[in-house]
Amino acid sequence: MKVIAVTACPSGVAHTYMAAEALEKAAKQEGIEIKVETQGSIGIENELTQEDIMSADVVILTKDMGIKNEERFKGKTIVRVGVSDAIKKAPALMKK
Repeated sequence: MKVIAVTACPSGVAHTYMAAEALEKAAKQEGIEIKVETQGSIGIENELTQEDIMSADVVILTKDMGIKNEERFKGKTIVRVGVSDAIKKAPALMKK
């Protein structure tokens, strides 16, 4: 299974990156391939490519603020979570 995610928070600093790290750690523990794009105060980092998107089974988007270029994920299975849930409940998200 391949998961892609985009994390963003209103301030675009700590929680954006904490969520990305938590998702990556949880995916690794479950043997799931993941790539996480962050949309923080310094812009978009680790930007998802069209190939990443096409090959993904699931897209996780944080919902605390708008995700830039969200239309890229049209037709994909999308799971929307709060950034705090991405941090605190990442293992449960990966099992789901």
